[in-house]
Amino acid sequence: MDDQTKQELEAAVFQRLVDHLRNRTDVQNIDMMNLAGFCRNCLSNWYQDAAQEKGISLEKADAREIVYGMPYGEWKDKYQTEATADQQAAFDKNKPQH
Repeated sequence: MDDQTKQELEAAVFQRLVDHLRNRTDVQNIDMMNLAGFCRNCLSNWYQDAAQEKGISLEKADAREIVYGMPYGEWKDKYQTEATADQQAAFDKNKPQH
C-alpha cells in the first residue's frame, strides 16, 4: 500500500471513530478513560498537537469542536453526567500520563 492511500484510510478511520463517538453521547469520557485510557478530549488534544506539528495554529476549543461536533460546553450541558465515586476512584488510580 502506498503512503497516500494509507493516509487516506487512516483519515477515514479517524472520521468514522469521531462520528461514532458523536452518536454515542451515552458513553461518558470518564468511562472511556477508565476502560481505554483516552477520551474525546484526548482525541482533540492529539488533533491540536498534529496541527501544531504542521505549523497550523488550532485553539483547544476549536479542536474540541472538531471532535465533539459542537462547542464543548454545549456537549457537556447536554450529555455529560456527574462522575460517580467509583468512576472517579478508578480514574484517579489509572490516570493516563499523556
